[in-house]
Amino acid sequence: MKTSIIRQLWSIVEESSAKTLVNLDDSDLVSQLLKKLDAQYSLSSEDLQVMKVYFRSKTVLIRDIAHSRLENFFD
Repeated sequence: MKTSIIRQLWSIVEESSAKTLVNLDDSDLVSQLLKKLDAQYSLSSEDLQVMKVYFRSKTVLIRDIAHSRLENFFD
């Protein structure tokens, strides 16, 4: 997995609506992020599978980041 792709993933997370990230179920969250990443990188099917596993392992962290952004927004 290329570090540039991982960096782009976290950029996508930061650019995505925190409210959306919090409200999606795990499957939809992973799908949405994969679609956005694939649109920018045109990933191979193997890379998509690797990123899918990576995203699934990070859903709690992604939601924590989104919750934090929401809390900061309302403070």
